[in-house]
Amino acid sequence: MAIGGRVEGGRGTVEVIRSDTRGHFNHGWLDTYHTFSFGDYHDPRRMGFRSLRVMNEDRIGPGMGFGMHPHRDMEILTYVLEGSLFHRDSLGNGGPIRAGELQRMTAGKGIVHGEANASETEPVYLYQIWLMPERKGLEPGYEQKSFDERGRAGRWQLIASRDGREGSLTIHQDASISLARLADGGRVEHDLADGRHGWLQVLRGGAIVDGNTLRAGDGATIGPGASLAVEGVGDSEVMLFDLA
Repeated sequence: MAIGGRVEGGRGTVEVIRSDTRGHFNHGWLDTYHTFSFGDYHDPRRMGFRSLRVMNEDRIGPGMGFGMHPHRDMEILTYVLEGSLFHRDSLGNGGPIRAGELQRMTAGKGIVHGEANASETEPVYLYQIWLMPERKGLEPGYEQKSFDERGRAGRWQLIASRDGREGSLTIHQDASISLARLADGGRVEHDLADGRHGWLQVLRGGAIVDGNTLRAGDGATIGPGASLAVEGVGDSEVMLFDLA
């Protein structure tokens, strides 16, 4: 994996993946960045991290989107940061995913779905994240939820977990995903248990992670057993994955 820097972080190691080293395609209607190999972007050094397989940052033009298409055996999370995304699928779900809302879709043994910008005048900005499920052949499923932003102001807010605890979305993988909003100089910490690994994605603003300054779009792997400290740079939002 291409590395932007390496420092010791607690008991583990932090490796920074810079935003400008990601795969990038601008199709006019879709401006997309791929942290890991996806579609026409392939780098054998970047095939995912633990169960985390896809980290795509997408901007979709007004009235445009992805037509109905199938997926199997993947846990798919969508987080809309700006605008509104209209979803429909073969389970009968349909409707907008608005800014601040999260969607979890279990593709399982097969689902057909499509997403499009719900606005004819404004773009939609989102992250799409895929995790490999703990087993194949799951029943397809769908969840959508809005989380109170006050719950992540200066602290971690759990948004997805294996057991759906604390009102989080339920994912079929031994992983916990959290968000935090940080003011400039604000700080959050997280201790990884022995044998567990972390991934930090900077969604907005910037962050200082164990001496490394990260900007929006940067990611970082956190080695097993690390004690992680994240300090906000400007008005920032970060997403943390605690992975087996």
